[in-house]
Amino acid sequence: MPQTQAQKRHSLKVTQMKAEFFKALSNPLRIQILDELREGELSVSEIRDRLDVELPNVSQQLAVLKAKNLVTARKQGINIYYSCSDSKTFRLLDVAREIMNAHISDLQKTLKR
Repeated sequence: MPQTQAQKRHSLKVTQMKAEFFKALSNPLRIQILDELREGELSVSEIRDRLDVELPNVSQQLAVLKAKNLVTARKQGINIYYSCSDSKTFRLLDVAREIMNAHISDLQKTLKR
């Protein structure tokens, strides 16, 4: 059954949202930040210390993740604590890792031949 115009518009909007979501994950530091948030919320300073990255870089990448609703922020005193907005994001990152590991394994097999 063909889609209606409204269904097509909705489908296109969802596709655009997916593309924006994946753009937000296209930076290695953003993925590292999300991986650090697996165990729970962390302050900007804690993230900086764990990743050994300059504070402005961490703040910039957190701003992107927050703008795309991948993280939420909570202010307590002078500290801002970040957490992942949806734990399903971790499942997505895990599947991506599995795909990459399979590619690496295939490449290694090919090189051995």
